[in-house]
Parts: sequence; C-alpha cells; structure tokens
Amino acid sequence: MQHKKKILIFIDWFLPGYKAGGPVRSMANMVEYLKDTYQFFIVTRNTDYTETTPYTGIKPNVWTDFSENVKVFYTTPEYQNLASFKRISKAEVFDVIYINGIYSWKFSILPLMALRNYKGRKVVASRGMLAQSAIDVKGGKKKIFLKLAKFLNMYKDVVFHVTNDKEKEDVNEALGLGLSIRVADNLPKKELPLEKSIHKVGGKLRLVSLARISPEKNTLFAIEQLAKLEHVKGEIVFDLYGQVYDADYWEACQKVMDRLPENIRVSYKGLVDADLVGEKIQHYHVLFLPSRGENFGHVILESLMSGRPVLISDQTPWRDLAKEQCGWDLALDSSDSSGIQGWKEVLELLMDMNQEDFDLWCAGARKKAVQFVNNPELRAQYKGLLG
Repeated sequence: MQHKKKILIFIDWFLPGYKAGGPVRSMANMVEYLKDTYQFFIVTRNTDYTETTPYTGIKPNVWTDFSENVKVFYTTPEYQNLASFKRISKAEVFDVIYINGIYSWKFSILPLMALRNYKGRKVVASRGMLAQSAIDVKGGKKKIFLKLAKFLNMYKDVVFHVTNDKEKEDVNEALGLGLSIRVADNLPKKELPLEKSIHKVGGKLRLVSLARISPEKNTLFAIEQLAKLEHVKGEIVFDLYGQVYDADYWEACQKVMDRLPENIRVSYKGLVDADLVGEKIQHYHVLFLPSRGENFGHVILESLMSGRPVLISDQTPWRDLAKEQCGWDLALDSSDSSGIQGWKEVLELLMDMNQEDFDLWCAGARKKAVQFVNNPELRAQYKGLLG
C-alpha cells in the first residue's frame, strides 16, 4: 500500500466552526477533496470565530478523529503557545507543514517560529491577505509586520500557496521577489446540490448576500445601488446573512436602509451554517456581492453550484461572467462608465426578467460550476503544492 503523506495544518478556525467564512470553507473543501491521497492533521482553536464558548462534545488538546484520514487537535487558549506547537510537530513525522494565513500571532506566526528548523516542506497560504486592499484594512500593524518579515527573511524556506496569478503578484509586491510560490486554485465541494427552480416574474426580485457585513464585502455599496432604484416599480427584497463586527459600518448601512422606499426591503437575517449556504441561496434569484476583493469567493461558487447567477464586482477571479450567461462582474470605480451606471442597469434588467429568460441564466450558472468542479487540473495543482 502506498504511503499517504502526512500534512500538519495550523489554522485559526475549523469545522464545526463556520463564522470565519472563506478560510474555514477552503480548508474543509481541501481536506475532503484530497483525503483519499493524504493524511491531514489539523491544529485549531476549540472555539468559533468571535466566540469564547468551546465547541460542545469535543475534548480539547488531544487528537480527535474527524473523518477518514483527518484528525483535528482542538486547542484551548493556554495550549496555543510555542512549546505546545513544537511538541505537536515532533510527535509524528510530518511530510508537509501547512500554515493558513499571514497575520495571526497564534496560528500563523507562532507555527513558523516553532518550525524554524523543520527540514521538510513548509507551505503558507496567503488567502488574499497580501492584497493591497486587505493590507489597507487596519494597515498600520500589518505594514510594520511585513517590513519586519522581509528584514528577518521570515519566509525564506517557505512555499507560498496562492490561488491565482494576481495573488502571486500580491505576494511578490508585499514580501519581495525571489520567493517560492505555487498556484493552486481553491477546491470546491465535491457534490453539487440538487437543482431547484424558483418562481420569477417581471417586477419581483429576490437578492441575497452571504458574507460579513463589512467594508471589504462592500455591503453599504450594495444597499446604495438599490437606493438608486427608488423610481422602479415592483418589489425588491435583499436579505443579508453574515457576521456584524463593525458597529459603525452597520449603522451607516442602516441609515441608507431606513431611507429606502417601501417596495425595496433590505433585512438582516443573522448567520447561516456553512453546510446550508447552497440551500439558502436557492430561495433567492441572485447572489449580490460587490466585494472590494476576493482571492477566491467560495460563496460565489456556491451560488453557481446552486444554479443561481451572481452580481459581483470585478475584484474577484470570477470574470467575464455575462459572456457565459451565469452572472455579471462590474467595476466599482465611479469614474468608469461601466461601473456605477452598470449596477443600476443590471439590477433593472434582473427586475424585469421573466421566468424563461431567468432560467437560462440559472442553467448558465450551473454549467459554469460543473466545469469548475470537474476541472482535472485542480488535483494536479495540489500534487505540485504538497508533493
């Protein structure tokens, strides 16, 4: 029997957590997709994002069998230190160390320090954190850290995992040329949800966002585009699902929501378990997410897999969607005639769309997802990354 390589992973949050969004989904998909080829050992917190209450029914600080070829070590806060991580890393002979993220002191920086003398392959997933738009959010500390990382040559023995060429450019820009970088796109869920149709008539439109309520996800921008439809006849529903962690930003969103006409309703609906995202999307016509930047955008793929077109910005890897009749990726820059005006035009188009035309866009979304999920190059990319 061929030896399955052992991959030791450090990540802030993992299943059953879901509030951290994309990073959790990226890792969950990766281990599910590749566990027939590798053995995964995941070190993470025993709490979800923003929570202090531990997961119920999970014993911390020991290896827990999560699924076939996947073990998880759920750590308590007092266990999240240099000595503990060194101890974990020496308990087995690991073929690859995989560190998720850049800025987390406990699960990105400490593991690098603990494994400074490790001679095997070390992989760091930048997860879009080195894009300029991401660096600029609370950028003071991040810029100091990046300067220090370059000065100390912190990543000299590391292979960076990026999901596209743009992210590769971001890594080089932030940390300097000469680094080892591998492109391997994020892996999808293996199974597509069952196709479900939704009633669509002209004059009615149901939009949904499943993302953090935050400047990065551009929630306020989305609501402002709906405000420009105040003279449109008909009914628009826009439901927001996701974490609210910036009270001032949410207050700004609510002020615009309060000024909307009665026929345009924006509502906050709380959180959705990661396993139910696809099902939730199928209750709406379109995913509306004018994000300022995504290195992948799992919820975009989830929408396409669920047979729903997307209305997103041009700041994600999902481009030229209208050509494939599966969605729209529009510019955010108000100076661009295809940008701000384009949002209003597309929303009006969606508003007027009838069942027959809408079904064509749903079919296009599903086709796009099937092509991505069945791409044979995905597994080859990870073979190059993990060996």
